[in-house]
Amino acid sequence: MRIFSGNSNLPLTQEICEILESPMGAADVKTFSDGEIQVDIHESVRGMDVFVVQSTCTPGNTNLMELLIMIDALKRASANRVTAVLPYYGYARQDRKVSPRAPITAKLVADLITAAGANRVLTMDLHAGQIQGFFNIPVDHLFAAPVLLEYMRTKFSGDMVIVSPDAGGVERARAFAKRLKASLAIIDKRRDAPNEAKFMNLIGEVKGLHAIILDDIVDTAGTLVEAASALATKGAMGVYACCVHPVLSGPAIERLNQSIIQEVTITNTIPINPKAASNPKFKVLSVARLLADAIQRIHCNDSVSSLFV
Repeated sequence: MRIFSGNSNLPLTQEICEILESPMGAADVKTFSDGEIQVDIHESVRGMDVFVVQSTCTPGNTNLMELLIMIDALKRASANRVTAVLPYYGYARQDRKVSPRAPITAKLVADLITAAGANRVLTMDLHAGQIQGFFNIPVDHLFAAPVLLEYMRTKFSGDMVIVSPDAGGVERARAFAKRLKASLAIIDKRRDAPNEAKFMNLIGEVKGLHAIILDDIVDTAGTLVEAASALATKGAMGVYACCVHPVLSGPAIERLNQSIIQEVTITNTIPINPKAASNPKFKVLSVARLLADAIQRIHCNDSVSSLFV
């Protein structure tokens, strides 16, 4: 087994390699002066089971091309099997046609990864579960829920309510609420434009409870801040946020700092913005152990289903 990494999330890959007690594969991923990506694999991978860890986060196009070129290089070097490990699957928010002549980029990226030569995909908390069906190769879809649930159980001892910030996240929020024996609330929002959300209505009771807003991605944080204000208005005892993928683009960190949200729990599927890493309002949890366990099970042809929550 060999584990290689692009440049998107080297700290996470190093943590995975330490857990598995396996050195990171020797490779250089650089750019030519004109911006083209150059990949050099510095060790033999002939007949090996190879894993390429790469989050297609910002800069998304560059990281995606690094992943595709690395897969191509490894296949041409006679690797027996190449598994693309994507802790964060970029372009996932365009998973269906919401207007005439709109692209479905989640499907396009799936086709690119398959065409590059990947034999298998390991990813975490897809924005939409149906993206698994966009691939014609096996997909192992992990959830960060075990890591987040363990922290929530130690953090919140009193009454709490899990809040879905939109209708699309209800299934995720319901699963968390069931395991935490907590109540469930749903925010009905209307989005007038990308990255802009407007609070409309709250379904459920939050008065006197610790409200935990659960989402898969925090991007510009407009949804979270709007939802937090609504929950406070409805009498929530305290408002917290819990998100898997900390995209944190644009004014996100400033918005969260100025909001009434007491703590934002995130994972390291994406490299943490230094401003967030040093901010006491942010709590970072590692998913390296979860990914390492999945990689080990895939390599040994063992069942991965016990890791699904």
